[in-house]
Amino acid sequence: MVVSEIPAHPESSPARAARTPRRARGEGQWALGHREPLNPNERTKKDDNPLNVRERIENIYARHGFASIDPQDLRGRFRWWGLYTQRKAGIDGGRTAVLEPHELEDEFFMLRVRIDGGQLDLAQLRTVAEISREFARDTADITNRQNIQYHWIRIEDMPEIWRRLEAVGLQTTEACGDCPRVVLGSPVAGVAEAERIDASAAIDEIVQRYIGDKQFSNLPRKFKTSISWLVDTPYEANDIAFLGVDHPEHGPGFDLWVGGGLSTNPMLAQRLGVWVPLAEVADVWAGVVGIFRDYGYRRLRHRARLKFLVADWGVVKFREVLEKEYLGRTLLDGPAPDLPEKPIDHLGVHAQRDGLHYVGAAPVVGRVSGSQLAQLADVVEAHGSDRVRLTPYQKLLVLDVPPERTESLVTALRGIGLEVHPSVWRRGTMACTGLEYCKLAIVETKARGEELVARLEERLAGEDLKDADISIHLNGCPNACARTQVADIGLKGQLVTGPDGRQVEGFQVHLGGGLGMAAGQTAGFGRKLRGLKTTAEELPEYVERLVRHYLAGRTEGETFANWVIRADEEELR
Repeated sequence: MVVSEIPAHPESSPARAARTPRRARGEGQWALGHREPLNPNERTKKDDNPLNVRERIENIYARHGFASIDPQDLRGRFRWWGLYTQRKAGIDGGRTAVLEPHELEDEFFMLRVRIDGGQLDLAQLRTVAEISREFARDTADITNRQNIQYHWIRIEDMPEIWRRLEAVGLQTTEACGDCPRVVLGSPVAGVAEAERIDASAAIDEIVQRYIGDKQFSNLPRKFKTSISWLVDTPYEANDIAFLGVDHPEHGPGFDLWVGGGLSTNPMLAQRLGVWVPLAEVADVWAGVVGIFRDYGYRRLRHRARLKFLVADWGVVKFREVLEKEYLGRTLLDGPAPDLPEKPIDHLGVHAQRDGLHYVGAAPVVGRVSGSQLAQLADVVEAHGSDRVRLTPYQKLLVLDVPPERTESLVTALRGIGLEVHPSVWRRGTMACTGLEYCKLAIVETKARGEELVARLEERLAGEDLKDADISIHLNGCPNACARTQVADIGLKGQLVTGPDGRQVEGFQVHLGGGLGMAAGQTAGFGRKLRGLKTTAEELPEYVERLVRHYLAGRTEGETFANWVIRADEEELR
């Protein structure tokens, strides 16, 4: 019998040391030839450009109903037209990560309307209100992306909804999906006394040239933009931001920032150190989007945002690639922008550069309705205005108000539930969609936020709250849609152990976060103490206790965020 020789184990082979080193695994960057393997999201986009799904919605799904929708379209491509399935009623947060998508989702949709720069005229406002009342069960939340968000939308109604929106110059194109989302802009662009350049022209050019264009409809992940002369948008939390700055030789233009984004791996945008004139903003924007498309990480979805590429490359390399490969020219070096003395939210009554006034008002945590928006349109028209603006902080503004009509407008807005002179708590509290409609949420947010504002207004009514501008952001899951990490009090929804030992809705607490929105502010993600959590039921009591500690311990003019840095842990619990 012949016995075959057993080969040596590879680890013991003399040739092992001389073997060619193993090639590093690619990150799915197209520009480097890494197009395989594809994760499920990338396969869906490769199989069919998501913009093509509108034709199927109009010709097939709207005619034959929810049951006719292909799952790849339903849970993927629909987002490029602003559509997400909403959460089925009655499913608690403990089952969010347990159930399959088809078990979580209802046969109704959340729909986002693109309102780039937050700009609405009266015809558009009335159309938004009309659609809400007729097709969305009177829902119409103001988001912190200057959008209007509907719920209870049926697929059968989408062709008519699109017809009405587009007839007044609105759209839902790429309101969601791995594409350029709504462009944030100053809600007082064109009227602010302190503004040197109105950036609206650049926003309009980007929307007209690139939104719905297939060259940018397949990005590794979503792409968020902010363009504003004033420091009144959360620019450091965007993938790209243009912020107004005066160049000592060339005059007013924009400072370019890239790589911001929050969620589970928060990062702040970084300055590229360049000065961009208004006429070149759209081209530079397209260059940055092109880098993201071609060099962005597509292999792992949790690393697919632009912030990871910027963090790995650094701003020097990013600028070099932008100039050499995408613009074909060198950008001018530029100075950092000047920040205002205090953060700007535009609430209250303010003078415009033309002698008219604008008036900023607050709903509670962005929750409005179609009926309320219809009333708003009547009030606005009665006071001689034709323009309303939405803000990135779930608020709204009425522009072009004659000075003698402002007090009447303040009263009329209060009569429909919009407060021009809100409490600290209504002014500073935001909330994401939460458990009521969102399939990713673990806890309720909107109702909790409304309750929190009401309780704080009642319990702290007698306190001296002068200069106590405290932001409170509630989020239903770790994804930070409400920008929890950059709030004074950030509340991340999760299940926590209640007094009786059972799992109940609650929040992990982040304290003292913020963006660089004013002179002297240091942007950062605040302080997260080990085990600092509260049940949803105990939330108002916890926030009241925390605020009382701050009011008792602060020094003259000390902000909440600065107090948090030096406060003892016991004062924060």
